Amino acid sequence: MLHELLLALLGFTGDFVLDASPARRRAAPLDAESGGGDADGELGPAFRLAPDLTFLQPSERSAIERLISLGFYYRELNRFATESRDLSWIQSSVDVSSPYDDKTQKGKARKGSVYRRAIANGITEILSVYRSAVLQVEQNLLSDPLPILATVTHGLNKFEVLLPPLYELVTEIEQKDIRGGQLLNLLHKRCHCGVPELQSCIQRLLWHGHQVMFNQLTSWMVYGILQDQYSEFFIRRQDDRDGENDSSQRDVSDKFMQKLAKDTSLSSWHTGFHVSLDMLPEYIHMRVAESILFAGKAIRVLRNPSPGATLQEPINQNQSSKRSHRMQSFIGSSGSPKDLPNFSSISAEELLPQAEADRIDAMLKELKHSSEFHKRLFESAVGSIRTIAANHLWQLVVVRADLNGHLKALKDYFLLAKGDFFQCFLEESRQLMRLPPRQSTAEADLMVPFQLAALKTIGEEDKYFTRVSLRMLSYGMKSSTSQKDLQKPNASELPSQGKAASELALDGWDSIALEYSVDWPLQLFFTPDVLSKYRKVFQYLIRLKRTQMELEKSWAAVMHKDHADFSDYCKDRKNGSATQLRRQRSKPLWRVREHMAFLIRNLQFYIQVDVIESQWNVLQSHVQDSHDFTELVSFHQEYLSALVSQSFLDIGSVSRILDSIMKLCLQFCWSIEQYETRPNISEIDHITEEFNKKSNSLYTILRSSRLAGSQRAPFLRQFLMRLNFNSFFETTARGVMNSGRLRLGTAGA
Repeated sequence: MLHELLLALLGFTGDFVLDASPARRRAAPLDAESGGGDADGELGPAFRLAPDLTFLQPSERSAIERLISLGFYYRELNRFATESRDLSWIQSSVDVSSPYDDKTQKGKARKGSVYRRAIANGITEILSVYRSAVLQVEQNLLSDPLPILATVTHGLNKFEVLLPPLYELVTEIEQKDIRGGQLLNLLHKRCHCGVPELQSCIQRLLWHGHQVMFNQLTSWMVYGILQDQYSEFFIRRQDDRDGENDSSQRDVSDKFMQKLAKDTSLSSWHTGFHVSLDMLPEYIHMRVAESILFAGKAIRVLRNPSPGATLQEPINQNQSSKRSHRMQSFIGSSGSPKDLPNFSSISAEELLPQAEADRIDAMLKELKHSSEFHKRLFESAVGSIRTIAANHLWQLVVVRADLNGHLKALKDYFLLAKGDFFQCFLEESRQLMRLPPRQSTAEADLMVPFQLAALKTIGEEDKYFTRVSLRMLSYGMKSSTSQKDLQKPNASELPSQGKAASELALDGWDSIALEYSVDWPLQLFFTPDVLSKYRKVFQYLIRLKRTQMELEKSWAAVMHKDHADFSDYCKDRKNGSATQLRRQRSKPLWRVREHMAFLIRNLQFYIQVDVIESQWNVLQSHVQDSHDFTELVSFHQEYLSALVSQSFLDIGSVSRILDSIMKLCLQFCWSIEQYETRPNISEIDHITEEFNKKSNSLYTILRSSRLAGSQRAPFLRQFLMRLNFNSFFETTARGVMNSGRLRLGTAGA
């Protein structure tokens, strides 16, 4: 009987011990989830003593039934370990569901799992200890002249607190199809128990699961390869979100080659990978997971430079081209970027030395070989690896790719730091912009003044200008809107969409924009969203610059005419009464123009000096002090956000008022230029009245308490002080002066 008991302890039943479990428990345990509530009542041991054993006392029967339940738990755990360690599914498809399963049940079909195989290895270790204990009991029984049941009970007593919880664990894993990070979560929760022996066993199982995780971390953070065939890692490919539940009939080698081909794509930096929250263990913080994500992506970039990746060598100053050749290159390029002359190829070994890769590998191996998972040590190692990756990425982007030179170029052209170039461009294109832009040729029409301005102002040493190209984006309003349209606005003729658009755009030429060609690896830094923000600020600044120039040109034209009239008056004082009268009528117009110029000039000075230059100096100090790529990205985002916010581009009410003011200024300039030939007092009075209302509204909004408490406050106060240095704006905003009168002389005093 004792030998029958020992065989039952190893899962073998017979006449003495009967197996009462249903056939489906032995054959298809993984379908328990579809069995519904029946499984809940059959989780207990299914081994029973034969009912015809009448020679056993009730106490003996109770002790034996408690012992043979260990045999049932052993058999089920051994079955789980055997099935999970079976590698036959590697040769088959990923989906190992039955061919008779309905297509709607594919999501519930079991897939291969390297984490479950690792847990099975740990369970096999525990079962090996159990088998050794059974063998020791057998030896004790054979050596004892009077074998008793107590020998068996004493030898296997400790497993009564181990095997039942482990059986519950694997049952939950099978029924809920728990895999990957979810499996680590489950084990981590089960570790918190009051039984030291059970805690040690589950910690050992968790250690085996962590071995897989550390192998995946090593592949990702040392080689930049995502080794996760069954979507169990918390770093996922972006396209896995839609395709993770689809069955795949491709073999492993084909799938690996396809993924390897994707690895060379730079687009994976921005949208290729993400942190999967459902597979992220709860004891790993999201911040740490994002650091792991960044480190792996950075290693991918460093280990897989673009096939055309090159580094620019210092340009030989002795090399120069003739002015005629340069003009030809400008015209031939049509504003598109061209390759710079001297380049040298780079290799992955230059970007990430093997010693650094070995250092990362050593840190992960130290964590992997530790008997316990130490959260603080893990986070510290991840932080160190992230720092290494960020430093080498900084070296690549900032030093090798000359990031600061490109930042300076974007400031020069998109933020109008090269004021002489844009002044020349606007002067050359002034007559062209008096006409409506032709949608088919507007961009080509602008290229001639653009190239002429470049020849006059851009030096030979500016190697970044060839990356700048001029574009005409979709119009903010009808393309026929120009000087003529602005002079004769007719709201009744515009549809509702046209009215809204006309408030947001000065004329059809407002769609002028710049594009900047960025090569690898600068796409990591200058994303499409970043360049879009630069483009938005540029369009705002070029409108402001154009408005200022028109006000200056109108003043020059009026002064030229006034000097000519004064000369005629001095020559013929007797017949100069008409000239003197015309000069007297023009004085209010000059005061209005001065008021407009005062506002536009101060606004331009505020944006270019108080905003752009001050924020640029802050950014430069960060670039000089920081050696971390992610820090630089963050500082640059803060720089752009400050430009947008402190220029009021993120406040719809303020930006609409400013656009309206610039529109009114252009209308006024074109009206007074035609004042001699076609005087229109009522139109000018209307423009003046609207300008007074808009400027007063602008001042009222800018000095509101909501803006005073924002990050704009320090520089905004300087802007308001310049506008209101003689309390004119404040007095006007309070309604002391009528907005319809032309008493504006004190504004420019």
